[in-house]
Amino acid sequence: MRSLLDLRGHLANVLQLLRWTLLVIPVGLLSGSASAFFLWSLEQVTATQQTHRWLLLLLPVAGIAVGLIYTWIGKSAEGGNNLILDRIHEPGGGVPVRMAPLVLLGTIATHLFGGSAGREGTAVQMGGSLASAFGRICRFGEDNMRILLLAGVAAGFGSVFGTPLTGAVFAMEVLVMGRVRYDALIPVLVASVVGDWTCSAWGIHHTSYHIALEADSLHAHFDAWLMAKIVVAAIAFGLASKLFAELTHGLQQVFKRITPSAALRGGLGGLIVIALTFALGTYDYLGLGVHAQDPHAVTLISSFTPGGADTWSWWWKLLFTAVTLAAGFKGGEVTPLFFIGAALGNTLAIAFGAPVDLFAGLGFIAVFAGATNTPLACTIMGIELFGGHYTVYFALACFVAYFFSGHSGIYASQRIGVPKQAHPGLPPEVPLREAYRYHPRPRRQDEEPSDPAGD
Repeated sequence: MRSLLDLRGHLANVLQLLRWTLLVIPVGLLSGSASAFFLWSLEQVTATQQTHRWLLLLLPVAGIAVGLIYTWIGKSAEGGNNLILDRIHEPGGGVPVRMAPLVLLGTIATHLFGGSAGREGTAVQMGGSLASAFGRICRFGEDNMRILLLAGVAAGFGSVFGTPLTGAVFAMEVLVMGRVRYDALIPVLVASVVGDWTCSAWGIHHTSYHIALEADSLHAHFDAWLMAKIVVAAIAFGLASKLFAELTHGLQQVFKRITPSAALRGGLGGLIVIALTFALGTYDYLGLGVHAQDPHAVTLISSFTPGGADTWSWWWKLLFTAVTLAAGFKGGEVTPLFFIGAALGNTLAIAFGAPVDLFAGLGFIAVFAGATNTPLACTIMGIELFGGHYTVYFALACFVAYFFSGHSGIYASQRIGVPKQAHPGLPPEVPLREAYRYHPRPRRQDEEPSDPAGD
């Protein structure tokens, strides 16, 4: 009763709520406006690329140009999403303002000339960069800067996909694997909602996805056989996300061993993408892959229909994207991950005799969950994009995929808070980029466990 009558404490909470709301609204406005301009620009260059396919031949030139620009001007901005995560974990260094225009121009160039990349990385980097600039102008302290960066991540993600709740949860969940930071819950939610509203106010419309409902409303009934199929599919989704992350990181190292020059790596990556395109005889795996002018092309949208994807479409999109990003082209991974998951879900649904649109939707969010280690955010994304009728299936697919993706992910600066498997030698909150050093050695049943402190 005494706590209920603590008017001073309640007043302090209200003032704190108002303070943070007013503080992050500008971040949401800036990030939402930047996302709106970015999405409009992306639509224009995608249409241009699809109309003038000869632009693909200039992809190596674009790769060289992007590499040179980041070498001369980018400097620390080359860290991208990982730099933002590092700055949230350890505030003080800030995020350079030049990150926003550089990643915008780099991503536009990637898509104009046919590179396979996404858009979330660009939106998140613009949001983080603008939030950091706003914080420096207003001279906020390190603790406040951390909240602002989280708000920028949430606003960028929520506005670019039209999923404000997902953006907020993603910002809190992506920092540390297996642990959600709720200390910034209200600021990131406000920023994400404002960012989404701002983007929509500029007249930007997001892609609509649809999963048909069964007549008996599946969400109200337990279907054990369908559940079993979803678990098997989710394992495949998790392994696919692990393959994408490991292949992309591995190719980055291969490119760096071939040449230390970022410009030459971009040129080489462009040549490989061109070679893959002509070898397959299709342009289906270039760009975002959401829509295509050719009605028979394999796209993210077509994967929701029977026959809308080939058996290996998911693999080709995975390979094209891994090569593009590993070579240094700018963009994001998430939309290609949506494509990979939906196409793989299409293939598995046909093999299992399951609903194609449902499995495409499950792959859409589950491969993303495994690659980013954010199963809660991806479950919410399924609800925001497809509706709440299949919430249990969304959660099942995302959490199983998350578990089977192991200690891998597309963000090397993400830290491991709760290991997915027993791992006594793993230091607390070690970044993913260092986790490979601590792979556990199989131990015989009669062998005594080693003392991690003595290693």
